[in-house]
Amino acid sequence: MVKYVLPLLVAATLQCNADCRDSLPRQIRNERADFVYGGRTWRLSPGCRVAGNLLTVEIPGGRWGDTQWAKTEIDLAPYAGRGFQCSIRVRGEDIAKPTEPWLGFKFMLKWSDRFSGAMHYPGAGAPPNSFPWRTVSFRQTEDFRGADGPGVLHLGLQGTSGRVVFDLDSLEIGDLQPIWPVTNQTLRCVYTHDVASRPVARGVMSPSGRDMTEDDFRTISSWGATLLRFQMVRDWHGVGTNQDLDDFDRWLDGRLEHFGNVVLPLARKYGISVVLDMHVTPGGRDASHETNMFHDKRFARHFVEAWRRIARRFAGERGLWAYDLANEPQQQCASAPGMDGWNLQRMAAEAIRDIDHSTPILIESNVNDSPRAFRNLSPVALTNMIYEVHVYGPDDFTHQGIPGFSVRPTRWPDESLGWNRDYLRALLAPVREFQLKHNARIYVGEFSAVAWATGAENYLHDCISLFKEYGWDWTYHAFREWQGWSVEHEGPDADHLAPSADNPRKRALLEGLRQL
Repeated sequence: MVKYVLPLLVAATLQCNADCRDSLPRQIRNERADFVYGGRTWRLSPGCRVAGNLLTVEIPGGRWGDTQWAKTEIDLAPYAGRGFQCSIRVRGEDIAKPTEPWLGFKFMLKWSDRFSGAMHYPGAGAPPNSFPWRTVSFRQTEDFRGADGPGVLHLGLQGTSGRVVFDLDSLEIGDLQPIWPVTNQTLRCVYTHDVASRPVARGVMSPSGRDMTEDDFRTISSWGATLLRFQMVRDWHGVGTNQDLDDFDRWLDGRLEHFGNVVLPLARKYGISVVLDMHVTPGGRDASHETNMFHDKRFARHFVEAWRRIARRFAGERGLWAYDLANEPQQQCASAPGMDGWNLQRMAAEAIRDIDHSTPILIESNVNDSPRAFRNLSPVALTNMIYEVHVYGPDDFTHQGIPGFSVRPTRWPDESLGWNRDYLRALLAPVREFQLKHNARIYVGEFSAVAWATGAENYLHDCISLFKEYGWDWTYHAFREWQGWSVEHEGPDADHLAPSADNPRKRALLEGLRQL
C-alpha cells in the first residue's frame, strides 16, 4: 500500500484526481440539442454522430487532446445497498496515448455520494490504438449507498484523439452478477495437522518503500507480533506499469533475494512467521484499476510461472507462513475463459502444490479483496488453502481527508449513522458465512484507519475484537509505511503528522497484538 490510494476502496470506483474532476465540465464545448434513443435522452458534443444504433465519437489528430462525448443521466436510486453494473459493445480506431493515464477512452459514470458529497468515477478501460468489437463493463459494488441525484454516463474520448463506435442497443445497466465462477459450493477445506494446530497469528504489514532491518523486527517483536506480511511492491497505483516482463523478473528477483537472505533469517531470530505477498502482479493495472493479467495471456502465464519459480526456491523454508498470490484482485470486465481472477489464483496454487505440498496458500476475493465479494468467492479444492480479506469500511471514516475520499470529518462510533461494532459484524458477515460453510481458515491481511480519524482507536479495537471472536489471523496496515497509517505518528491531518511514542491508536494495536 502507498501514500494515498488504498485499493480495497478504489474497488470498482476509479477516483480521478482533482485536476481530472475539475476538467470534466470545462472540456465539453458547444453541446448540441438533446438526442433521444432507446428511451434515453443524450447530450452530444460536436464530435458525435449517430447512425441507427451506432454512436460514433471522433477527435481528429489535429485536435489531439480534446474531449468529445455523449452523456445521459442514469437513475441510481434502485441500486442503493445493492450495487449495479454497466456494459456496452464498442470498437476503437487509432486511439492515441492520452495526455494523462486516467484519460483516453471513456465509458464512465460520474456520481456524487449522497452522504459525503465525494465524487466517484467508475468506468471501463480499453486498449490504445485500434481494437475490434468488444464488450466493456464496470461494476459498482454492494457498498453503494446511493447518489446525490442521478449519475451521468459518459461515452467518448478525453485527452486523446481517434474514433470509437458504441452500439447503443447493447447498453445494459442492471444488478450485479458474479464475474468469477461459482463452484465447489459443498467443499469443506482440509488442513494438515501442522496448519490446523497453528495458534492464531497477529502482526503487521512490512514497509513498502524500503528494505526490512533488524530494528524493524526487534520493534514488532517487542510489540507482540507473531506475523509479518512482507510486501513485494512497486508502482502500486501506476497505470500500465510492470509490463516489461524481463524488468519485472529482475525486480522480483531482487525482492526475493532480500526476502531469503534478510527477512526470513531475521524473522526466525525474532520468532515471527512471514507471509510472502506478491503485492503487484505481472502486467499491473489499467486506468480503471483492472488487473491486466485477467485479460492478457502473456501476463497470466508469467504470473503462474513466477509462483512456480518462487515455490522451487522457498518450499520447506521454516518461518514461511503462507504464499499470498495476488494482492487485491480487481476484475470488472469478463475475461477469456479460465483467465478470471479465481481461476488464475487456482492455477498458481496448483503450480505451487506441484512443488511445495504443505505451505499454506492465500486466496483473495474480487473487488480488491472486499468482504462483500466473499458472497461470490468459491473455495479451491487443495489442502491448506487460507482465505484472505481486507477490512476498510466505512471508507467515509477510515479514509476521511485522503484525496478522492470524504472531506467530511467523522467519528467512531457514531450511533446516528449506525457506525459501531454491529456495523462491522454486518460488513464481515459474508466472510464469516464463508468460513462456517467451508470450514475455512480466514486471514485479515489488511485493516486500518487514518491517524487523524476521531475514535480510530475504537475502530481498531472493534475490528480486533471481532477477529478474535471469529478466530481469524490478522496483520495491521501498516508498519513504518505512510505516516497516515502509522501508529508511530499522530496529528490533525496528513500535513501535520509528527512522531508519537504513545497514542491511543498505538495502544489499541499493541493491546490486540499482546492478547492471549
